[in-house]
Parts: sequence; structure tokens; C-alpha cells
Amino acid sequence: MNLSNLKPAAGSVKTGKRIGRGPGSGLGGTSTRGHKGAKSRSGYSRKKGFEGGQMPIQRRLPKFGFKNISRVAYKAINLSTLQQLADEKNITTIGLQELRAAGFVSASHLVKILAKGELSAKLDVTAHAFSKKAEEAIAAAGGTINKL
Repeated sequence: MNLSNLKPAAGSVKTGKRIGRGPGSGLGGTSTRGHKGAKSRSGYSRKKGFEGGQMPIQRRLPKFGFKNISRVAYKAINLSTLQQLADEKNITTIGLQELRAAGFVSASHLVKILAKGELSAKLDVTAHAFSKKAEEAIAAAGGTINKL
């Protein structure tokens, strides 16, 4: 066996329909499109969401809600995560670079420290925002807080 004598399995390849090649082919005339109407014309494409003239669902349903343009989205990091990072890496300063290096946040994230979990290490923590309980827990462990 070599590349020059490879063939597909018998019956696995069908020849395509040759549409619009005259009446002798059996597929001439209307070329399997039927008579008249938009779908028989060249260039026809149904609009997205078209339901055959019935009122489409996106117009039947009412509008609701809004997007707050002033919203600031933070990536939440818990105290337990900071403690785990301090234990594994043996560090006392945790900032955005350390969190990025550990894979917890990306460069575009704003970081907020939350109070879930225990913190026993004395850490110097830098982030964009802190919850009140997180600030208290870091201060109680003897650490410092730096807001960006």
C-alpha cells in the first residue's frame, strides 16, 4: 500500500447533484427551488430571527432591566487565599504582581479582598478595595493595608 493507490471505501463517496444543467439531468428548470417566491430567487437569505411573518419572539417579549454604566466589577480574593499563598510561597508582601503570578487575577482585573477564611500570617497586602471585616482581620494579624 502506498499513497498512489489509496481509495475511499466502496459506497462511501457520492457524486454531488449537478443542479441547473438542463432538462435532461432531471434537475434543470427550477433547479430544485420550486416555483416563484423569495426562496427561489438568487440573493435570498432569511433575516436572523424571522418567523415566517409571525411577530418574532424578541418583539413579543417586553424589555426589562438595565446596565449600570457606573458599576465597578472587582475580582474577589478571600483571606484564605492570601494565607494559602503566604504559606506556599513563603512571602510577607502580597500585591497584584503576586496574585497575577499565582494565576488568581489577570492584568485587567480590579482586586477586592474579602474576609472569608482565617488569616494568621502578618501580611502587607496591596489591592484596589477591602471589605471592612477583611481590613480588621489583616490588622488583627499584625499586617498592613495599602489601597491603590
